[in-house]
Amino acid sequence: MSKVKYFFQYIFIIILFLIFKIIGLKKSSRLSGKLFKIIGPFFRSSNLIHENIKKALPTVSLNKITKIKNQMWDNYGRIFAEYMFIRKFREDEYNKNIIIDGQEILNKIRDKGTPVVFISGHFSNFELMAMQIEKSGINLSAIYRPLNNVFLNKLMEKIRKNFICKKQIKKGMSGVRELIKLHKKNYSTALMIDQRVTEGIKSSFFNQDAFTTTIPAQLVKKFGIPVVPIYIERFNEIKFKITVYEPINFAEDSSVKIITDKLNKILEKMILKKPEQWIWSHNRWK
Repeated sequence: MSKVKYFFQYIFIIILFLIFKIIGLKKSSRLSGKLFKIIGPFFRSSNLIHENIKKALPTVSLNKITKIKNQMWDNYGRIFAEYMFIRKFREDEYNKNIIIDGQEILNKIRDKGTPVVFISGHFSNFELMAMQIEKSGINLSAIYRPLNNVFLNKLMEKIRKNFICKKQIKKGMSGVRELIKLHKKNYSTALMIDQRVTEGIKSSFFNQDAFTTTIPAQLVKKFGIPVVPIYIERFNEIKFKITVYEPINFAEDSSVKIITDKLNKILEKMILKKPEQWIWSHNRWK
């Protein structure tokens, strides 16, 4: 029964993608943002999103929560539409819509040729991070979670491999083994650290324990490589600013817990900059 449901979801999405392609980036992004404001709450619990915002921002007003939720769905919808234009973002036509603050840091990493771990969260159009890193000439592998919809997942994997990052690594133990192999070939790693995971550890996130991935910390401990945080923000609807921070070198005796806690603190600061551009629908504190 689920395969039938997934198939019809896939057909519906393909039709939307074709419409987006016809009407162009700006209109598609705006239309999809409005559409997600309407349909988003039917797919993800509005109560969960409300509770998540209150956990992270306990003093925030009800009006502000409503505004954050509406803008989050708008951003979510825009990301969805923008998948149809990822190729043009990578090429010259829309690449002018992306401002890089810290390109010199990426250039140094490229020229040095030794791997790092890039970390971020689901901000703005998060797919642009791996795309821009690879476009800067850095050998990169990106960790991703396959979609539950098997039909749509094939399409998304194709888009990601062709236009975002060629080396796509599935989340899980087999993916970690693949990362280690690629590290020996001087590949850096990019991943989002803001989703709940069952194989992680409990780490403080907005003063509450949340299961958090330890992959960055494990790579730091095993190879002694630095971590490079990246933040992405949307402005003027379809323009983006990617901020690349200086590499963080952890002390050799830093534990996995210490490293993971530090990275969660960095993530918190990023979220607080523009909370409406982070995806609050993950069951982060379960």
